[in-house]
Amino acid sequence: MAAAARLFRDAADPDSVKMADIAQAAGAGKGTVFRHFTDRIGLVRALVVEETQQLREQVVDGPPPLGPGAPAAERLPVLLGALLDLKLNQLALMLALERTGAGSPYLNPSYDLWHSEVAEMLVDVHGREGADYLAHALLAAVRSDLVGHLTSQGASPEQLHAGLRRLCASVLARGANDVA
Repeated sequence: MAAAARLFRDAADPDSVKMADIAQAAGAGKGTVFRHFTDRIGLVRALVVEETQQLREQVVDGPPPLGPGAPAAERLPVLLGALLDLKLNQLALMLALERTGAGSPYLNPSYDLWHSEVAEMLVDVHGREGADYLAHALLAAVRSDLVGHLTSQGASPEQLHAGLRRLCASVLARGANDVA
């Protein structure tokens, strides 16, 4: 796992990280890697779970503002900012998950957690029905492909964080009855 994490962290292109490279970096046979993870997406998913473990624990059980108890206006930008930092720091790994057909970022337990937490923060402002869609839309703002595109166009992490804070403020400022 450590060898795979290192290769993804150092990769400019997630598609360049092959199972054979991971096996070699780990000093193991390719068959050993496949026995543990079945396929590349299994390995990518395991790495994503490992890389997001601490953040998931903080969101579920940690102190405010990331953990429960803080008002949505404080908690939402902190959570999305933490997800943005995760994508910036682990871009190749997160892109590998998003680019793999059955590995859709929408089909993993971490996404379910992020979505349910964000949606719950939005319920008071937009109602249950509006919160679900807006949670998906807000999470789209920190998708790895978008983060990669924006950074390749010269956007700095500070600019991305500032834009994300403005987006959160805008979504939180609108009430359920403010539909145009």
